[in-house]
Amino acid sequence: MMNFIQRIGKSLMFPIATLPAAALLLRLGQDDLFDIPFIAAAGSGIIDNLAIIFAIGIAMGFAHDNSGGAALSGAVGYLVLTSAMEAVLGKDFTMGVFGGIISGIVAGLLYNRFYNIRVPEFLAFFGGKRFVPIITSATMTVLAGLLIFIWPPIQNVIDAIGNWVLGAGALGVGTYGFLNRLLIPTGLHHVINTLIWFDFGTFTDAAGNVVKGEINRFLKGDPTAGPFLSGFFPIMMFGLPAAGLAMYAAAKKEKKSIVGGMLFSIAFTSFLTGITEPIEFAFMFLSPVLYVVHALLTGASMIVSYLFDVHHGFGFSAGAIDYVLNFGLAQNPLILLVIGLVFGVLYFIIFYFLIVKLDLKTPGREDDDDVSSEEAVYGDDIVEVKAYHTIEALGGISNIQAIDYCTTRLRLTVKDSDIIDEKELKRYGAMGFMKISKTNVQVVIGTAVEFLAEAMKRRMTNGNPPPETEEAMELDTQTHDVKALPETDFTMPVDGDIIPLSEVPDDAFAKEMMGPGFGIMPKGKTIHSPIDGKVVSVFPTNHAIGLETDTGVEVLIHVGLDTVKLNGKGFELLVENGQLIQRGDALLNIDLDYIGEHAPSVVTPVIFTNVDKANLHILKKGFQRQGTDKILKVDE
Repeated sequence: MMNFIQRIGKSLMFPIATLPAAALLLRLGQDDLFDIPFIAAAGSGIIDNLAIIFAIGIAMGFAHDNSGGAALSGAVGYLVLTSAMEAVLGKDFTMGVFGGIISGIVAGLLYNRFYNIRVPEFLAFFGGKRFVPIITSATMTVLAGLLIFIWPPIQNVIDAIGNWVLGAGALGVGTYGFLNRLLIPTGLHHVINTLIWFDFGTFTDAAGNVVKGEINRFLKGDPTAGPFLSGFFPIMMFGLPAAGLAMYAAAKKEKKSIVGGMLFSIAFTSFLTGITEPIEFAFMFLSPVLYVVHALLTGASMIVSYLFDVHHGFGFSAGAIDYVLNFGLAQNPLILLVIGLVFGVLYFIIFYFLIVKLDLKTPGREDDDDVSSEEAVYGDDIVEVKAYHTIEALGGISNIQAIDYCTTRLRLTVKDSDIIDEKELKRYGAMGFMKISKTNVQVVIGTAVEFLAEAMKRRMTNGNPPPETEEAMELDTQTHDVKALPETDFTMPVDGDIIPLSEVPDDAFAKEMMGPGFGIMPKGKTIHSPIDGKVVSVFPTNHAIGLETDTGVEVLIHVGLDTVKLNGKGFELLVENGQLIQRGDALLNIDLDYIGEHAPSVVTPVIFTNVDKANLHILKKGFQRQGTDKILKVDE
């Protein structure tokens, strides 16, 4: 559900991007500026049709390939829904942007389901993507029939909540400001913004049109609109830039030159445009306590602005551009500058005190021996160099939308998988590359994937600057020379049937992207160590364990396929990372029934990640008891 809501939030950003153009046109056309009615009407053309714009944009965002066919279906769905409901309920119960959001979601989901549908030959013209608007129309007709009865009480509840929030005074605006910032890491702030900005409150303009939402009402001249927008100006124009100054002042002397330019640029971006994500992400994950303080101060700014009866608004965000552009529509706008200066001082003092007192690791304060230090991030550390080139090979930070990983693979959401340079990925350590869909890929790295993924995440927040030097890096993409593993030094880890790796139903294993080995169809309930050595890696969800023999042979035991999604259910870890082990020691208890029911397969690959295929010899097949030796051998 969280992922679904986040998809809605991400999809909302595309239609919301139309607001700056609408606000600019609408504002420039007003009689206190250029007094050109047709320019104001052009801006109103966007503001007055936000619902259908949302339907189009969200449908595109939900479609797996961002297709225009999905966008058309979103528009069709919205027109069918609203026309059918108005025929029965009249215009007293208009769904507004909710109708657009619902239509966009339904159209996007239907597009993903039916975009490649085949129909009988005599109806072939209506197959594939052309079928989507048809099924969307039918679906929205049925949905309209249901909403005729369901929507009126829902709208009454929404109106009641909106009236409470709008009438709650300082408490209402303060709570909204706090949640708006606090929810940014999850993306759910877009959902709250949509309610406040485009639905809550009503205003009838001079032409008799009913306008809803804080932004729309403010731009259309509603004198009561603005309290839910005003308090952001002091934060974005003064507070966050002061926070950047505090981080610079608290940075280590030798690192000020490194972080100074970065902090200045993102602070100025916040001041001028109101785009805050760059500076917020500079401390959001490094020092979460500062981010909670930031959210509290935002709520406080909203309250103070409300108490001083300030009504100001924006079409895009609360930066200097919108402050100046909408100055003529505002009430008591100069007070915001005084409030901003006060909050700027508060931000600097509080941030600097907390950073120094709690030794928070904001940019420029990382420990030199810390894996997240500037030397590691910007220097010639091998992992950091690989992270830099891996990001570039994936199309750069603009192409990467999300980074996740399991035991051996990077799992990535990208904008366009076609621009990924597979050869460059393999040049810098990748063992294999799989294109799952247009926007989802997997890169096989090996058991060191966690370190690479975390380095990539840090670099994504810092703009992925090039390493200072690569002279110290020796690319280590070849398998290591290891000592022999005699046939008596490896035993069967669990009762089960040995199958060739080629029969494992997963390309990354079957094509030996991570190394040679074999598969086991387990019949026992405990995984035992097949070697003498130590545990070198345990994945957080306990579905896979990396081992290393005393002679340096690396062994990965991966229980089931795609079992990372089980989040540890069905697994009981019996050892610790770094623990010395002997053949036969119990490593992991497994619930085969649960895994078999909730995972694609229970087949368990056993992979030798640093052994040449030619040096590995599988000696036995079929059913073998746990503890049986002479299963395989590794030549030197």
